[in-house]
Amino acid sequence: MCLTPDAVYALVCNGHRVLLESGAGEGANFSDKDYSEAGGAEITKDTEKVFACPMILKVEPPSLEQIKLINPQTIIISALQLKTQHKKYFETLAAKRITALAFEFIRDSDNAYPAVKSLSEIAGTASVLIAAELLSDANTGNGLMFGNISGVPPLEVVILGAGTVGEFASRSAIGLGANVKVFDNSLTKLRRIQTHLGGRPLYTSTIQPKNLTKALKRCDVVIGAVRGTNRAPIVVTENMVQHMKKGAIIIDVSIDMGGCFETSEVTSHKHPPLL
Repeated sequence: MCLTPDAVYALVCNGHRVLLESGAGEGANFSDKDYSEAGGAEITKDTEKVFACPMILKVEPPSLEQIKLINPQTIIISALQLKTQHKKYFETLAAKRITALAFEFIRDSDNAYPAVKSLSEIAGTASVLIAAELLSDANTGNGLMFGNISGVPPLEVVILGAGTVGEFASRSAIGLGANVKVFDNSLTKLRRIQTHLGGRPLYTSTIQPKNLTKALKRCDVVIGAVRGTNRAPIVVTENMVQHMKKGAIIIDVSIDMGGCFETSEVTSHKHPPLL
């Protein structure tokens, strides 16, 4: 759901009419009642009526079937995930002269990308928490825990990329007592992440095959967060993966741009882990 009840209230107060699809906020723990009480949004179960609006806000990109319901010259604001769409998708939008604004390309007055920044912070933090859950599973993982437990060697975490995702992944992993190594070819980013983490113990290095291979062999978790112009560069080869510990966890946050691991594959929300 793109808008909270408070955001809907702000729009209504500014003279806008807001039409909400029934149940749209349930994934964010907002009920239809929350929206109707907070801002007077109109709630409907008629999907065709929702997609007939002149401006549509949607988290997921509209499907081809949903685009058929949209009127010509409509404005769509959504996470369009341009890198994962096929040519036919954009031809369908163009045929209806639909103006599509992608969250990931909206810039603010400081020339920054606020949506991408916020999602990167969430992804970096969540990647460590997901790794902790998978690693602690005695059946599919190694039965190991974060937490800097007395008498137990700390977990080894390798993070590829010193951007926002890498910074927040490092912050979370260090906070959970792990030994963290960050690799990036930008010295500026490596210096910045050291500054932002306030002198916490952190190993940083440029991406050199020898050092990276050595770190991967010892690590329990590796998080890929390397971006590229058109595609994420392949940083970890299949051979490097084969020499990692049995049961080690790989989380490729760059998968929306092809992934920075040669072995990465796109999975679904129903079955996210790839064993």
